[in-house]
Amino acid sequence: MRCLWITLADPDPPHNGQFIYSGGLIGSLAQAGADMAVLGLSRPDGKRADGARETPGDGAIDWHLAEHKPRSRWSSLRSPLPNIAHRCGTPDMHARLRRLLASGPWDSVVIDGVGSGWALADFKRQFPNPHNRPKLVYVSHNHEESLRAQLAQNQSNPLKHQAMRFDAAKVTHLERAIVKEADLVTAITPDDADLYRERWPDKSIAVLTPGYRATEREKKPISRDLPRRAVIVGSFDWIAKRMNLEEFISVADAIFAANGVELEVVGSGDATFLASMRKRVLATRFTGTVDDVRRHMDAARIALVPERNGGGFKLKVLDYVFNRLPILALKGSVAGVPLEQEESILLYPGHEDLAMGVVQSIDDLDRLNNLQNAAYRACRDSFHWTSRGPQLLTAIGAA
Repeated sequence: MRCLWITLADPDPPHNGQFIYSGGLIGSLAQAGADMAVLGLSRPDGKRADGARETPGDGAIDWHLAEHKPRSRWSSLRSPLPNIAHRCGTPDMHARLRRLLASGPWDSVVIDGVGSGWALADFKRQFPNPHNRPKLVYVSHNHEESLRAQLAQNQSNPLKHQAMRFDAAKVTHLERAIVKEADLVTAITPDDADLYRERWPDKSIAVLTPGYRATEREKKPISRDLPRRAVIVGSFDWIAKRMNLEEFISVADAIFAANGVELEVVGSGDATFLASMRKRVLATRFTGTVDDVRRHMDAARIALVPERNGGGFKLKVLDYVFNRLPILALKGSVAGVPLEQEESILLYPGHEDLAMGVVQSIDDLDRLNNLQNAAYRACRDSFHWTSRGPQLLTAIGAA
């Protein structure tokens, strides 16, 4: 199968969930035998050169990486496209896409995430006859319509609230346009698939959860030798992630400080945001970008998922599970993983409840070890990237 894949940017290095998911799917589809051309922006820290060719498994990938010159955030106000799609649809990206579309034949064209939705107009212009064109696949990373509405609703700053509502309306318009044209839509969780089916009951929709590629760890018992520490691992560049973190820490930090519990937040984020957060906390430490998150996970007793905003699949959950950390989370924040309350995870209705759950559990070593062992058993056979490529290949063929 010849596949043209339009993505945000070179997914390597995979610093956040979006790059992990895109890179995992691209590599797995090629290994399953697809002959792929991948179009995206280059990245300042990227590992590939424009024109690079890779031959994983039975397939091949030709990388077409445009110069990293995203448009300004403010320029999207004049565009019908939402911010992320407008910024990434640069003149160079449009020109490269038009050349690639004309160089077919292609069996399928993939729009990877709503941020690549700028490509829809070029696709329809090249193939005006919907009955004589490559299959169009929309690989969603979230059910964007509901996610963006939630983010805007939860934004307390009035000016930011209005800006996010405006952009959410544009996201909704674009995502609906993509789904309407798509022959196949993939959803990252069963919950997201159900949301798409509510509006598009006759659309071909496949659930495509992420895989896990990093080396699994030996069983690591939680012991009293470890500090009384909880950890949050992630990338905090996206506004939803910053909102989640700020909301939780504003409640939890004082509770942790009063009870001798440490919180370590590990991962990249805007320097101004992290500096501001550091001024407000007593029990919380922010590491910023680190070379290896595993040593920070190895030095904690509990992993947290305190995410009220953001939806979708939290790839950090797989990091926690396969690095043998017990997980405490907000209800509704761990969609797509087979973890059961009280058996393999502890779920709480709100931030204060979650913080108090940490305080109450952090010295219950037997319970923490039972949680991490049960979570590992539940997930160990379900998240292999090698199966995602054949799954996607089959879904495209059937669409």
